[in-house]
Amino acid sequence: MTAVLEARGLSAAYGHLHVLHDIDLAVGDGKVVLLLGANGAGKTTTLRAISNLMVRTRGEVTFLGTSIQGKSTESIARMGIAHVPEDRGTFLHLTVKDNLDLATYCRSNKSLIRADIQRVYDLFPRLKERERQAAGTLSGGEQQMLAIARGLLSKPKLLLLDEPSFGLAPLVVEEIFQILSEVRANEAVSILLVEQNAKIALRFSDYCYLLETGRIVMEGPASRFINDDAIRRSYLGY
Repeated sequence: MTAVLEARGLSAAYGHLHVLHDIDLAVGDGKVVLLLGANGAGKTTTLRAISNLMVRTRGEVTFLGTSIQGKSTESIARMGIAHVPEDRGTFLHLTVKDNLDLATYCRSNKSLIRADIQRVYDLFPRLKERERQAAGTLSGGEQQMLAIARGLLSKPKLLLLDEPSFGLAPLVVEEIFQILSEVRANEAVSILLVEQNAKIALRFSDYCYLLETGRIVMEGPASRFINDDAIRRSYLGY
């Protein structure tokens, strides 16, 4: 497997509070890798450690064969890693269109930008319908669509997705993951996913890491987690 991202001995702390402890993980080219675990297991911290966002880290992280350890969050984003955080990170007082335009601020080819904005409108037609609407007036599902669309407009090689189903109704969650399946099929992007809804996330993923108190306690193909009744009952709650 060609790895887009590799982390070796990755640890992270908030001040003196150590949250991650020497974890190893990899994301293959074009693959979806899932991080599962209870609240507080270190899933969001793992994504933040990769993006060098608000945490102190040690270990080694490579992206496309180049070390990104110690690089600024902005530099990491420019290299091709888009981070869609749990709080979605949209500018609530700006319109949908303004939010999308801001996602392309480092790019100069206007014709390609227009084509890419049309591409995300094709993926998320409701954003086109609401492009003049303030982001803060959108529904939770629409705000999540906007956050993912902004990430895609940076033309990432790797998308870090933190809890895309958080706070959404089941039908909306199904819609979000259907769109993500289209993204996976049609875009040259790998995905590292944090998601509490294990049932739907495992169907969407290729490989899974299970975290407990900042350590990886189990890993393997997503199908293993789906099909092993003991794992499902003990760790996934269904």
